[in-house]
Amino acid sequence: MKKLLLLSLAIVFQLGFSQTIAIQSFATGFSTAVEIAHPANDARLFVVQKAGLIRILNPNGTINATPFLNVSALTTSSGERGLLGLCFHPNYATNGKFYINYTRSSDGATIIAGYTVSTVNPSVANTTATILMTILQPYANHNGGSLKFGPDGFLYIGMGDGGSGGDPENRSQNKLENLGKMLRIDVDNPVAPLNYGIPATNPYVGIAGNDEIWAIGVRNPWKFSFNRLNGDLWIADVGQSQMEEINKITNPQPAGLNFGWKCYEGSSVYNNAGCPGISALAMPFAEYNHDQGCSITGGYFYTGSQYPNFANKYFFADYCENRLGYANASGAITYTPYFAGANNFTTFGEDKDGELYVCNGSVIYKIVDTSQLAATNFQKAGFSLYPNPTQSEFYIRNNTGFSDLTVSIFDISGKRLLSQIIQNDNSNIDTTSLSSGMYIVQVEDKTGSLYTTKLVVE
Repeated sequence: MKKLLLLSLAIVFQLGFSQTIAIQSFATGFSTAVEIAHPANDARLFVVQKAGLIRILNPNGTINATPFLNVSALTTSSGERGLLGLCFHPNYATNGKFYINYTRSSDGATIIAGYTVSTVNPSVANTTATILMTILQPYANHNGGSLKFGPDGFLYIGMGDGGSGGDPENRSQNKLENLGKMLRIDVDNPVAPLNYGIPATNPYVGIAGNDEIWAIGVRNPWKFSFNRLNGDLWIADVGQSQMEEINKITNPQPAGLNFGWKCYEGSSVYNNAGCPGISALAMPFAEYNHDQGCSITGGYFYTGSQYPNFANKYFFADYCENRLGYANASGAITYTPYFAGANNFTTFGEDKDGELYVCNGSVIYKIVDTSQLAATNFQKAGFSLYPNPTQSEFYIRNNTGFSDLTVSIFDISGKRLLSQIIQNDNSNIDTTSLSSGMYIVQVEDKTGSLYTTKLVVE
């Protein structure tokens, strides 16, 4: 047993004990969740389920019984279709506006629609929609789905190349099509007959019906995000058969970029007949081949404060690999160890403080740095744990004055293994059912506040 413990610790030290990235189960019970969003300065997370529900996840991990919005009658969740995107207006606190991206049930067309929150109940949306855009889709896959407000106040929309494989109709490089593009519209200054305006700096203003294009040459941008502090744009673009790519566009974003598909897949030639030279294209900031995955899921550049070791890193995942990756300031990619039972990551989320979450469709995990758990809030709050390491049990000393505490134990993949209510100031937790290794202990008080530390079982 001690050899197993030493092996576990050796793996942690090999990664660099000063930074051990793990995932910690935060909420369960979702069905095919594909997006996590929040309004500015709102501690709640809004979780998009592909079949058509938006559900509210509270800071203490509970989920509201009543959905925030239900558009299941408007969409179909087959394959890559469904309710795919959600974002809140920067002034949501005063105007109550938010926007969704879904594929229409009747024909699979992409619909960009605006809604408002109820003025009576902030946990429920009004069901009346304003349709902003309808974009026909020739195939069922590569719908994109993300939409986000940029630092310029405009709404950005990521559109896939229309589907099939290899962009058979060459839509991504065609400036007369909205497919295979990053679009940008002005929702605050509509110009009839449209329900939106066209930013004057969009690069193809004047091309009939395609004024909305901001950049061309994406294949299927499955998640993009803006750095909430400096406005940089990060786009994860799903590859064809060789490469997955990450694009970084420094704020202020230059309009008219060409990300290269289908001339290039990442930095590799795919079909460059009749294409511009490579110097005219925006090449990836980082990329990886299909030995490391099959379909990138874009995340966020870390801007939180809880885990300083995460600074200057862009987090992402791959649907085919049950681990996380991050790109550093030079574009070099590093991967975490594999997480047991947490594969098929579909989306990331960022809370109001810049802390990060990742979801595999049913479970939302918080991304944590286990090397800092003990130093963050556990001891500072007045808790202590002993003995550590332990063999059969440990005690929680509670000097906080709190009562009715919930103590949970997670493995390093984020799976909850034990949970127990403690009442006393010095309560014991039985660990005889746990194998040798490292675990995360979480204490939750009645307000929903969480306090975490590490535990080693010999």
